[in-house]
Amino acid sequence: MGEEKGKLESIREWIVEHKLRTVGSLWASGIVGSMAYNWSQPNMKTSVKIIHARLHAQALTLAALAGAAVVEYYDHKTGAKAERVAKFLDLNDQPHRD
Repeated sequence: MGEEKGKLESIREWIVEHKLRTVGSLWASGIVGSMAYNWSQPNMKTSVKIIHARLHAQALTLAALAGAAVVEYYDHKTGAKAERVAKFLDLNDQPHRD
């Protein structure tokens, strides 16, 4: 159980670090999935299939952006973002210059 929590935590950290990649990947998978589903519908024109795929991907992207905003808000409230930035910039280990 502890190992699974570690995997989930590492996935969450990757998503937090790569929000735009996550949103882009969700958009691409939304397009591909919707196109695959729409192509199985024989009575639909190609233009309608493409429009539906775009709309499905757009809805998925908006949901992902809303989720990213919630994660960003949560990180800001808990101070986790400030800790990540300090760790990234290595601010704690640098001597001060006068």
